[in-house]
Amino acid sequence: MADLNTLAPSVGMPGLTLAMSSHFAGHVLLSVRREYPNKLDHVLASDADVQGPRGLHPAFYGCFDWHSCVHGHWMLARLLRTFPDLPEGPAILAVLEEHLAPGPISVEAAYFRDPNHQSFERTYGWAWLLKLAAELLAWDTPQARLWARQLEPLTLAVAEAFHTYLPKLTYPIRTGVHPNTAFSLSLALDYARAARDARLEALLVERSRAYYGQDADGPLAWEPSGEEFLSPCLEEAALMGKVLEPEAFRTWLAGFLPRLLDGGILAPARVSDRTDPKIVHLDGLNLSRARCLHALASRLGPADPRAARLERLWEEHAGSALPHVISGNYVGDHWLATFAVHMLGA
Repeated sequence: MADLNTLAPSVGMPGLTLAMSSHFAGHVLLSVRREYPNKLDHVLASDADVQGPRGLHPAFYGCFDWHSCVHGHWMLARLLRTFPDLPEGPAILAVLEEHLAPGPISVEAAYFRDPNHQSFERTYGWAWLLKLAAELLAWDTPQARLWARQLEPLTLAVAEAFHTYLPKLTYPIRTGVHPNTAFSLSLALDYARAARDARLEALLVERSRAYYGQDADGPLAWEPSGEEFLSPCLEEAALMGKVLEPEAFRTWLAGFLPRLLDGGILAPARVSDRTDPKIVHLDGLNLSRARCLHALASRLGPADPRAARLERLWEEHAGSALPHVISGNYVGDHWLATFAVHMLGA
């Protein structure tokens, strides 16, 4: 097993390296084609609905669950776009060619259109699907453009699902696991801007402001919970950094996380058992916290003295988690690499 400490970028220099990318890609390539074990989120309406993962989801059947498989594909696309000479490049191209073909995607899109599945992967898996679409749109090659077009039936179904759901979601979901609204809005906003989807962007910005614009004194001291992989407070702050103008954001952040900005303690979460599928979430929390802290520092700007403190916290959280991204246990190995790439590549 490679030592992630030796693969990581220099301290204070957030970014992917070729060695790290190759290490992650090799493991995730195995996972995206590994059908079992599998945790299905599936409503049965009749005996005909009793199928295995590959039958239900011919594009995204691997990685233990649908959303992890989707963001595994995002990660592979991101790595190859970043490093065109990645040794795993041919294998990545083969996976994307197979799984993003019209046939598998048409089955996935039909699954989303089934009324019995309206809450399937809402909204975490939805957001990662849009993040995958955004990555393909940003990848300026003929193959990527073709895959983006082939993914479009599912992309549009998911985008429309946001339009249907968000106006009736009166209150945001502030959990530190999959249903977290702020995280999903952030990824969906990345897609809306990449796709120049002004209608979706307007909805996402309006909902973000409505849900979080008046928040103050975020309870960061209550975090972490025992099995979360997202920080409700920091994900909200990172989202608002995307939707507010710089000066308005600084004012909002000072009211929402005053203790963090004034030097309050935020220590990396301790992970007691990396073979436990829920406790290992805390490695993901340290990675997602690091991503948010770096985003907040970048948004404040180098002239703001508080930014340097947030960058130091970024380094502490990233350093605590990166050596454990690939631990040899599938409960973490099938998904943590995505969080590492998302943190380092932003």
